[in-house]
Amino acid sequence: MKLSSKWLFWIAIGLAVVIILAVPLLVSSAAPVDRTIRIQAKRFEYTPSIIHVNPGDRVTIELAAGDVVHGLSIDSYNLNVTADPGQTARLTFTADRTGSFRFRCTVTCGNMHPFMIGKLQVGQNGMLWRGAALALLAIVAGVWRGWK
Repeated sequence: MKLSSKWLFWIAIGLAVVIILAVPLLVSSAAPVDRTIRIQAKRFEYTPSIIHVNPGDRVTIELAAGDVVHGLSIDSYNLNVTADPGQTARLTFTADRTGSFRFRCTVTCGNMHPFMIGKLQVGQNGMLWRGAALALLAIVAGVWRGWK
């Protein structure tokens, strides 16, 4: 039984989809290190608002409140710290969960308080890269189909 080039192409696309979804990203993971990150909190923002760490890193967040009392709580890590104006509070934890986690202010600091949100990214954003690879495959398949 001989398969046509059309069937071979679609089988190759199907195998590529399975590989993209099933195989973990081949990323060199660096050895865990101690990281100290200083976050400046002022109405109604964190600077920096996005923090990138590697899985296993021991992270110390130094929260500095610039204007009023601010807090910081990291979703899914059940961690919380509060800093008074002009003071720095410290929070240390091990980044043992991969993914994206929001951190939020836990002290009502004004009318825009609910929007005082940042992001902790532990490890690479695998969903982004898998989505990009699948989109590229869809484009290749569409171009090939339109060309034939």
